[in-house]
Formats: sequence, structure tokens, C-alpha cells
Amino acid sequence: MDELLDAARDALDSAYVPYSEYRVGAAIRASDGSVFVGCNLENANYSNSLHAEEVAVAEAVKNGHESFDALAVVSGNRDGVTPCGMCRQTLAEFCDGSLPIYCDEGDTVSEYTLGELLPNAISPETLGK
Repeated sequence: MDELLDAARDALDSAYVPYSEYRVGAAIRASDGSVFVGCNLENANYSNSLHAEEVAVAEAVKNGHESFDALAVVSGNRDGVTPCGMCRQTLAEFCDGSLPIYCDEGDTVSEYTLGELLPNAISPETLGK
């Protein structure tokens, strides 16, 4: 967990947040132990902004990984930010509900599972696949 949190904290420095000034970093660990990081990238058209978690997942998938065993999320405010609904659904594409998600609250770390944060996710099974 500490390695993931440190990687997510390091990713904060790369965040592009000229509008909200709310930096977010994420680190996802692939099943083979490889760690991939992402940061949020804002756009003047907010709907085109990229979230740290989806950037980390995209980097991992780009490098051939589609199985993950943990995620850490950190904001510059250390306020315990959790993945948003869109990012939770992206995670559900690759992870089951047992994926641990660590959220930095400064002095403490909250731990959730993906299933707690996104019960009844849309899945390939939902689509009959």
C-alpha cells in the first residue's frame, strides 16, 4: 500500500489543473506487480478533462496489462478523495468488486473495495457477453 500511495503522491506534480487547482494522482498495481500512475489533466471544456485513475488504467492497458490488484488515489489536499463514478466504472471493466482502493486522508488512509464504491456495476455479463 505504501508504495502505491507514494507513486500516486509523486504523480501529483504532473497534474495539469489550471482551472480547479485540484491535483489528483493515482497509482494502479497490475497483477504482476508493475505500477502505473496517472494524474488529472483539465481542459477548458471540463467534460474533456481526464481523471488520474483513468489515465493510470490507460497507461497500464497500453503496456499490455488488464489485471489489477490495488489502486491508490491522492489529492493535493489529502482529503480522502475517492474515484468518481466514471472512474469506478472504468475500473469495473478490468477488476472485480474485491479490488482494494486506498484513499489518502493525510494522517490516515481509508480503504474501500471497488464493490463498496460501485455496487451492481455494469459488466460484460450485464451486456450478455
